[in-house]
Amino acid sequence: MKSILGIGNALTDILAVFPDETMLREYHLPPGSMQHVDLETGNRIWDKLKEVGVKYVPGGSAANTITCTSIFGMPSGFIGKIGNDELGHLYRSSLEQSGVKTTLLTGTKGSGRAMCFITGANAERTFADYMGAALELVPEDLKPEFFEGYDYFHIEGYLVQNQDLIRKAVQMAKEAGCIISIDMASYNVVESNEAFFHNLVEKYIDIVFANESEARAYTKKEPREALDELAEQCRIAIVKVGKDGSMVKAGDEYHFIDPWPAATIDATGAGDTYAAGFLYAHSLGMPLKVCGEVGSIIAAKVVEVIGTKIDIPRWKAAKEEIRRLIASVNG
Repeated sequence: MKSILGIGNALTDILAVFPDETMLREYHLPPGSMQHVDLETGNRIWDKLKEVGVKYVPGGSAANTITCTSIFGMPSGFIGKIGNDELGHLYRSSLEQSGVKTTLLTGTKGSGRAMCFITGANAERTFADYMGAALELVPEDLKPEFFEGYDYFHIEGYLVQNQDLIRKAVQMAKEAGCIISIDMASYNVVESNEAFFHNLVEKYIDIVFANESEARAYTKKEPREALDELAEQCRIAIVKVGKDGSMVKAGDEYHFIDPWPAATIDATGAGDTYAAGFLYAHSLGMPLKVCGEVGSIIAAKVVEVIGTKIDIPRWKAAKEEIRRLIASVNG
């Protein structure tokens, strides 16, 4: 079985469900946005969320992906930075319980957290993020031995706040012979780091995951044309179009992937789990279309739960559906 290493912001998701947007207005959080907050504001919001009841889920985009690849059975590792505190200890133990080999360095600040307000009938997500120790991961922290023995290296686009860190990481991953993938993370991240993203994709990246707004920010084109442009710059391009499915392209080979049926209640983590399913199938040497279908199957399970962690019955169902799909290809 091929192995995968991820790098990303080590953030614990703190989830709370509200019937309306009253709390968002109180903290000046535009519905559906992701805002960075300082420690004082972060603590104030956290205390308020505790009053209504919260769910703690160790996350961050790359860590979500890597946790899923580990559950699929791929040897999986993760590089990040946490604080020497309760959230940091929870983060480490949770990843290790999922079978992930952790390289979690300790920073001087508290552990990062993403406080998520889930509001209204459509379960819209609004984030107030305190990055804390996660931002203290620096190029000097990376060592070549972190990358040795891995076949894939997966990066979350949110890390571009530290371009030198990503640059060093992809160089080390290339030297270790890894296939490198990136999830573009957010359209505003792409817009504000456009030149860097282009340089990164064209020089280092083999597999790009983007949703339609990220693909549009990167190419200034609509999803289908954006996919074509991305596929010219890397080996495999994936553009996800939400509930309508996804498109995958490698060279001249193109497939539209229908969404897998799901009773959606929260879209958090759908892109992260899609990437995990795609990379897992790719590591098995599956055809491009099947890689997209495996991504679609597992993404359909995570949208049926609050947060990014799929429960055991849904994991069992997903693995069975994926087994049948792969057997039909091999048969």
